[in-house]
Amino acid sequence: MRVLGVDPGLTRCGIGVVEGGRGRQVQLVAVGVVRTPPSEPTPHRLVYLQDELERWLDRYQPEAIALEQVFADVNVASVMTTAHASAVTMLSAQRRGIPVTLHTPTSVKAAVTGSGRAEKPQVTAMVTRILRMSAAPKPADAADALALAICHLWQGAAANRLADAARTEQARLKAVSR
Repeated sequence: MRVLGVDPGLTRCGIGVVEGGRGRQVQLVAVGVVRTPPSEPTPHRLVYLQDELERWLDRYQPEAIALEQVFADVNVASVMTTAHASAVTMLSAQRRGIPVTLHTPTSVKAAVTGSGRAEKPQVTAMVTRILRMSAAPKPADAADALALAICHLWQGAAANRLADAARTEQARLKAVSR
């Protein structure tokens, strides 16, 4: 499965694409950051972000998008611009029929590092190690996007294994009851 991870932001939006599946190592496909100048009007910045996301969707053809869930903060302006960037991502995905899953920062940290309280340097170090990268992705937004995609792959694989196990057990029970 190919997953596009998005760490939403209007000034810096991290984007990362990874591939993996049952019994396969997670592999880096691409990573980057879309930057928009704060001096530009917000509508122009959103259009530029959408255009760049569309290019990534066209080029890498992800089967799913993992998006960081926006959380409330004391800085309302920051939360609003992050929410705008999230909405652009969701709209682009919806138009293409690509499922979007929201992941909390805590769940992403826990999936990648084993601790939901991990700091950014720990997340970056683990992403670098998991993807066998020669250098850490920079800035942190890029590493966070990859962490989101990895988290989605691993959680999806676990959910698929549970669903397969449930189907197998149901089939076994039907066979026994006959």
